[in-house]
Amino acid sequence: MVDDPQKMRLEALQQMLVSDPDDAFALYGLALELKVMGRSDESEPLLRRLLEIEPNQLYGYYQLGEVLLSDGENEAAEEILEAGVARAVAAGDQKALNELRALLDMC
Repeated sequence: MVDDPQKMRLEALQQMLVSDPDDAFALYGLALELKVMGRSDESEPLLRRLLEIEPNQLYGYYQLGEVLLSDGENEAAEEILEAGVARAVAAGDQKALNELRALLDMC
């Protein structure tokens, strides 16, 4: 019997966080895995933690904005995405800026 790859990824990322709760890679990866599985209630706090640890992780803002929008929390999504836009401007990251603004337009 072949192990479920998604389950294996979840377990690996969770183990990484046991070793280092502030591992930005593991926080982001686990949050995305959970988001894809429709478990936004578990994904959201991981993305918020990621942004506390690494406030310049621009795609964390994008992913959190998507989670909030999908949960109908448009005002919260707008606030997060505006913060991401400001960070993208400061970082000079035009690609992230364009993507964040496009998602912000959906609020």
